Amino acid sequence: MSASAPQATRPATPRTGSQAGSQDRPQVLRPDRKKNRLGYNLVGLVVFVFMAFPVYWLIISSLRPNHEIRSYDQTLWPSSITFDNFQRAVNQPNFGTAIQSSLIVCGVAVLGGMLLATIAAFAIGRFRFRGRKFFMIVLLTVQLLPPTAMLIPIYIQLNDLGGLNEYWGVIVIYLVSTLPFATWMIRGFVINIPPELEESAMVDGCSRMGAFWRVTFPLLAPGLAAAAIFSLITAWNEYLLAYVVLQDNDKYTLNVWLMNFTTSRGIDYGALMASSTLIAIPVVAFFLLVQKYMATGLTSGAVKG
Repeated sequence: MSASAPQATRPATPRTGSQAGSQDRPQVLRPDRKKNRLGYNLVGLVVFVFMAFPVYWLIISSLRPNHEIRSYDQTLWPSSITFDNFQRAVNQPNFGTAIQSSLIVCGVAVLGGMLLATIAAFAIGRFRFRGRKFFMIVLLTVQLLPPTAMLIPIYIQLNDLGGLNEYWGVIVIYLVSTLPFATWMIRGFVINIPPELEESAMVDGCSRMGAFWRVTFPLLAPGLAAAAIFSLITAWNEYLLAYVVLQDNDKYTLNVWLMNFTTSRGIDYGALMASSTLIAIPVVAFFLLVQKYMATGLTSGAVKG
C-alpha cells in the first residue's frame, strides 16, 4: 500500500486594490441603526429648542414695545421692533458704575481663583503627602454647600473684618466659592501631564517652580479655560451675596443694579429684558473666545489617559 503523496498547497493570492480597499470603506448602517440615530437626533433637537427658547424670548422681548410685552396676545415675533428699551437701559442711573463693579469683582475673583487653583491642583496632582485623599474629599464636600446657606456667618465675619460694602469682601466670597471645583478640574490635567517633562527641564537647570511655569503651565490651557468660564459664570450671575455685602448704589454689580427697573409704579419689562441681554454679552463673548479650550478641558481632564 503506497503512501499518499502530499497535497500541494495553493499559494495565497495577493489581494487586489479593490479587495484591500473594501475593508477601509465605511460600513453602511443598518436600517435599525439609522432609525435609532434619527430618534436621538430628534430628541437632541427637542432638548435644544427647550433650552434655547428662553434665550430667544429674552432677546425678542427686549425688542418689543412695552405695550406689546404687557399684552395677553403674545406672538413668537414682534409686530414692530424698537430699540427704546436699550436706550432706557443705558440711560438708567449707575449703569457705568455697575459695569465697573462687575468687571472689578469678577475679573479679580476669576484671576485669583485660577492662580490659587492651579497651584493647589499642582500640589495635589504631583506630590504625595499625608491627608491628601481626605483633602480632596473635603474639596468636593465644600462644593456641595451653597454659599447662600452660609450667608449669616459670612456676613458676620465680613462685618468683623471690615469687608462690608467693599469690593474685596465680594471678591473673597466669589473666589472661595469657585476654588474647590476649579482645583478639582485642573488637577485632572496635572496628572495627565508626564512628570518626565518637568524632570527634563530641571536637569537643564530649571527649579521646581520654574519647570512648572515654563513647561506644565502652558499645557494646562484647556483646563484653565474650562475652569475660568465656570468661575466667571458663577460670579457674573450671582445676586444675593453681592446685594447683602455691597450697600451703596454706586458699588452695585450689574445683577443687583437690575433692581432699578422694579419700582412702586411697576416693572419696566422692556428695559429689564434689554439690560439682561446686555449683561449676557460679556460672558458669551468670553465663552466664544475659549470654547475650543473649554471643550477639550471638559473631556480631557475627566479621565487619566
